[in-house]
Amino acid sequence: MNNRLQELLTTIKQLEEELLFELQKKEQEYFYDIHNKKVRFQREVKERNRRLVKAIHRYLGEASLLNILTVPVIWSCLFPALFMDFVVSFYQLICFPVYSIPRVKRSEYFIVDRQYLSYLNLIEKVNCCYCGYFTGLMGYVGEIAARTEQYWCPIKHARRTGSRHSRYEKFLDYGDAKGFRERSSAIRRAFDDLDSSQSDEK
Repeated sequence: MNNRLQELLTTIKQLEEELLFELQKKEQEYFYDIHNKKVRFQREVKERNRRLVKAIHRYLGEASLLNILTVPVIWSCLFPALFMDFVVSFYQLICFPVYSIPRVKRSEYFIVDRQYLSYLNLIEKVNCCYCGYFTGLMGYVGEIAARTEQYWCPIKHARRTGSRHSRYEKFLDYGDAKGFRERSSAIRRAFDDLDSSQSDEK
């Protein structure tokens, strides 16, 4: 990897850390803290937020008819999502130890915490839990796929991709035949950058 690329990756990492710090400052701004993965608001804030709950009959009355009609379509996606969750979890459970790939820690991707927001009504809380599950699943599946790709085919694409997964920087350049033959075996084992918070080997 050339020095300029390494500098850019270091800068991106620093910016990600700064972003995390700024997000954590929101805990003070909105008077909550996180304890044992549970979000706790100050009592007076929780009571103030509760007064902003929109009653379910009003919520449904203000909803667009088309939104209501598409609800069965949205929720029908849950069944294939649950199946994908099971299949991908089973796949990494069986195959990753064989390939010596650190397992993806599921809890890092499935964050369900919006039910603690007292200004949401029951429908909004259920919807938020569903969205949190589905987007978490996409991240979880994506990371498992990324680690699998690093093992089986660590080659960058010739065309620019819409998004790049977490392992892409380790991949070999497209067209680098010599590099592929000389370094692909080493790249297959290059998971030492994953610490215990990012994997679930134990």
